[in-house]
Amino acid sequence: MDTNQYFEVTYLDTDCGRIRTETFDHLADAERFASRQAADEHGWATIDAAPVRESRKAA
Repeated sequence: MDTNQYFEVTYLDTDCGRIRTETFDHLADAERFASRQAADEHGWATIDAAPVRESRKAA
């Protein structure tokens, strides 16, 4: 199935204290991942839908 969007999960990696981003093709997968990241007392995560962009064509 072709889709015109993907999902970015931005989260705090509490192991190292850095903000990271992971991408997912399906919202359910993104939600599961975000839920695991936010389970920690200091953890958080956001999910953003992003449009898939066609690669630039050669001139």
